[in-house]
Formats: sequence, C-alpha cells, structure tokens
Amino acid sequence: MISYSVLIDLLCLAICFAIAPPLHGSAYSSSRLDTILVVLIPAFLFSAFNADAYDADVILDRMTSVARGLKALVIAFAFFVLIAFALKASGSLSRLTIGIGMVLSFASLAVARYLFAKRAIGLIGGNPFSVVLLHDGGAARPPGQFSATVLAKDIGFDPDIHDPDMYDRLAKALSSADRVIVACDPARRLSWANALKGANVQSEIYSPELAVLSPLGVARQGKATTLIVSTGPLGLADRMVKRGFDIAIGLPALLFFSPILVCTAILIKLDSAGPVFFRQIRIGRGNEKFEMLKFRSMRVDGCDGDGHRSTARDDDRITRIGRIIRMTSIDELPQLINVLKGDMSIVGPRPHALGSRAEDKLFWEIDDRYWHRHAAKPGLTGLAQIRGYRGATLREDDLTNRLQADLEYLDRWSIWRDVQILIQTFRVLLHKNAY
Repeated sequence: MISYSVLIDLLCLAICFAIAPPLHGSAYSSSRLDTILVVLIPAFLFSAFNADAYDADVILDRMTSVARGLKALVIAFAFFVLIAFALKASGSLSRLTIGIGMVLSFASLAVARYLFAKRAIGLIGGNPFSVVLLHDGGAARPPGQFSATVLAKDIGFDPDIHDPDMYDRLAKALSSADRVIVACDPARRLSWANALKGANVQSEIYSPELAVLSPLGVARQGKATTLIVSTGPLGLADRMVKRGFDIAIGLPALLFFSPILVCTAILIKLDSAGPVFFRQIRIGRGNEKFEMLKFRSMRVDGCDGDGHRSTARDDDRITRIGRIIRMTSIDELPQLINVLKGDMSIVGPRPHALGSRAEDKLFWEIDDRYWHRHAAKPGLTGLAQIRGYRGATLREDDLTNRLQADLEYLDRWSIWRDVQILIQTFRVLLHKNAY
C-alpha cells in the first residue's frame, strides 16, 4: 500500500508540471521539466517520509493523509525555490509554469490522497495492516479491534522458557502481523519483552496503569528511560507552515480591513469618551500572558480588565457603537495586529481573560485540562467558535464544550483544517450569541 501511495504522489507531481506549459500556451522543453522534477521529487519524498506521510495509520486517515502530503509539498517547494535562487537558475524557468504546476500539484495531491485513503481498503480487499493481540493468562484485554487474537497457551509458548520449538511456533503465529500487542500479567512483562525483541515485528506491552498519564511515547535521558507526556501539538516544520499561513492571511486582511478599522475608530471616539482600543491581559501559548487588542465597546467606567463579569445580552455597559461592532465581530479585528506580532494565530483556541468564570468558578477550577489548551497560540477564530460555542459562559457546560473543541483541534491539527475553520468562520460572524 505504501508503494501505491508513493507512486500516486509522484504521478501527481510529474503530470501537473508536464501539463502546466500547454495550459498557458508555452513551449516547454523536457530538460526544464527534468530540472524541476530532479530537485522537487527527492525533496518531496524526503519531506513526506520525515513527516510520516506514508505511515500505515496516516494513509488510511483521509484528512491526516491530505494534511501530511500538503505539508511535505510546501517544504519541497520552499526547498526548490531556495535551490533555484542559490544556483541563479530561476531566470531560465518560467514562473508562470512553476506557479500553475504548484497550484495543480496541491489540488491533485489533495484529491488523490483523499480518494486513495477512502478507497484503499476496498481496492486491496480488507485492511492490509494486521494488528494481533497476544493474550497471556487472565490479563485485561486492551480496547479496540484486532485482526486476530493469539492465546499463548494455544500455541504452547511460555516466555520464561527458552526453547527453539516454542519460538518457532510463536514466529509462525505472528508471521502475518504488522504489529503485536501483548496483554499479560505485570510480573511477566519483562519476559515477554525479551521474547519479542527478536520477533521482527513491532511489539508492544499493554500497560493499562499508564493510561492516567496519557503518555505519547518513550525517550531516554542518559541511561534512564522516561515517558513523553507532552511535546506540543506542532513540530518545528508545522510551526513554520502555520506562521507562514498567519502572515499570508493576516497582512492582506489588515490592509483590506483598514478602511473599516479607521471608520470604527472614529465612530468610537465620537460615541463615547475614552481610548479607541481596549487592552486586556489574556493567556497565550505555553500559558504565557500577553496583551490582546480589541476595539473598545463599553464605557470606560464599565470596562472589566480582568474579565470577572461576562457580557450579558442586554448589558448596560455596552455603547451604541459597541453593540454594533460586537454583533458583527468587528471589535475583534485589531487582533490582526496581535497575529502579526506573533502573540496570536489566525486559527486556534480563543484566549480567555484571567478572571473568566462560569457558575462563579474560574475556568481552571471547572476542568483541570484547561491548561492543556494553551499548547498552541490562541486564535482569532477556532473550532469552538464555528460550532457556536461563543458568548457568555453562564454554565459550566459553556466552558467544557469550548474546552473539548479546543483539545480536539490541538489533537488533530493540520493546515488544511485551519483553512476549513477559517472558511466556516464567515458563516458564524453574525451569531445569536454575539453580544
């Protein structure tokens, strides 16, 4: 299956760049096509394998497969541009051809990966990745589905006994497995670990007591073994892609909305005394505080710097202009400045004020997972907002619903999903809870 996926990706790149010149009426020599592909294809394959774009679980997950493939393509194109600039070869290559080829490659790769992930199991005739449960004694069974269950007693295998015939039976029982999970008594885990180290298959020991820690993996510090419980949702390459997306959207948006920003500022000054902007300390990435900008929508004497009091539907603190800009979300536009400064992102969990409460409890008193949502930069919009979770937090559910959406966003982040959330945000700019 991996070889099929690689072949499809490479065909998408080759075909898109081959048809790019005729699309704009240009002759295109094969040598120039070779020049592009000889740099682009190795860079793409390196990036794709480095991003785990061909992992078994990724290939079968449609959205993750598309996201990993597009991320690898972005890095490959960036590398191609860098090489062309360094070798001063950019002048001999048609920018229009490269631009069309890039756009077609992005579109075709996304569609091809999505369709392949959707149809792969049917085309091959079942899930090609076999996960076998190796059960020993009365140990608890791990959750989830398995391709097969092998009972140690049925194959006559005891990990505490070193016998060639027993190891031969174990090898035959696991010959078709891509991954083996052992469920056994804690006292026998070391024996099973030693027995499976030579099995030539990914072998894992089920340890249900670790579930409370939610470990992400295992690392080493010197000779000591440690459990990885947090890495941040985005690696370096992901952060670079997301920051590029923020600048690519934030800067044009700030220029586009500048007439609205200027008009709003003037109306605020005419409507009530006080500053144009409302500045409030909020919690950002890594739980670090930052100063967030909004257009002032309340009277100065009614502004709540710590956010102890949620805004009500008929809140008497809101000015006439303030009610309009809150209803249309115009009051949030100055946060584009926060995005360009690097305090915020276009898409991410919305930042909360330090004193935000629900049912007279601080947010982190309601759910201790609250701090987990700050693993990424806060956003202008987010998954919680497009699901309608906005407005005052009167009940604990108002917070937990938003928190669950934020954690889901962090767990399944992709630049493709950021684009989807941004597009869907336009549907909820005018919302019944925007007051």
